[in-house]
Amino acid sequence: MGERMHRIPLCSILVISSVSACDRQIEETVAVAVPSEVVELRDSPSVEELSRETQVIVLGTGTPIPDPRRAGPGIAVIHKGEAYLFDVGAGVVQNATIARYRYEIPSLSPTQICCVFLTHLHNDHTQDFSELATTMWWRRQRKLRAWGPSGLTDLARGVQQMLAPDLAIRLSGNQPIQQPEGYRIETTEIEPGIVFEKNDLTVEAFEVSHGAVAPAFGFRIVTDDKTVVISGDTTYSEAVLEKARGVDVLIHEVISDSGLLRNSMGFQAYHRGSHTLASDLARLATEAKPKILVLYHGLLYGVPESVLVDEVAAGYTGATVLANDFDVF
Repeated sequence: MGERMHRIPLCSILVISSVSACDRQIEETVAVAVPSEVVELRDSPSVEELSRETQVIVLGTGTPIPDPRRAGPGIAVIHKGEAYLFDVGAGVVQNATIARYRYEIPSLSPTQICCVFLTHLHNDHTQDFSELATTMWWRRQRKLRAWGPSGLTDLARGVQQMLAPDLAIRLSGNQPIQQPEGYRIETTEIEPGIVFEKNDLTVEAFEVSHGAVAPAFGFRIVTDDKTVVISGDTTYSEAVLEKARGVDVLIHEVISDSGLLRNSMGFQAYHRGSHTLASDLARLATEAKPKILVLYHGLLYGVPESVLVDEVAAGYTGATVLANDFDVF
């Protein structure tokens, strides 16, 4: 049925999107109309899915500060009919569901998402971890697999404890349960290096500097047709620079130089040791030379988005995008 720009029927999915360009901002209500929600039961990717090029879907671009236009951090890499998520901030699972219909990507249905990689365990990057693992767990055909820093196993154990009342009700009642073990999470606590390989896809973790958070990781994803680096939360990092040289897509967090100065001295010191200033990111990108620099997790503190983009552009002349939720690369 396509996209409509007017009042939507009950069975449609409502998306609030924005387009930012310099000082211009357009708010628009977009409905992705579908006959009804569907339970995704495919056993394997279709031939058509297997033939698609690798896609990077931005599912969330936000920060710990609640934002009506941005979900928490989350990036999906779609390759050969599988969805690989990198962080799952608040709202990422809902955005994955919207993107599934918007872009016709069955692997983004929550019960079909196979794998999640966590950069670190700050809650703004993990708030939808429980939602991803437990959404319709009785219809999940494979356990969710998760990779992340030490502490991940405890996080997964907490999800299981939270789910205990639901398990008791469903498993003792008359509801058909297709996968009684579907709620379980298979966790791997990682060290720097190759953490996942499947056919022509490789995920490499590397350590970054995120203040007192240790370890914290960035990820380099290599497929047969695309190379992507995701910085995670970090200050200026030589590790990011080395992994990002010549990549197709560099997705990097950023804090506005001028926005930083609106904070207390305590928070200025904290952010300088935890996040990457726009001016420092420009310096990194100038040396790394990615084909495109994608800004996300942008800490602005009241500064217009155009100012943040200008701060990067003052020191970097390459292609740069301040990402919005649902952008595709």
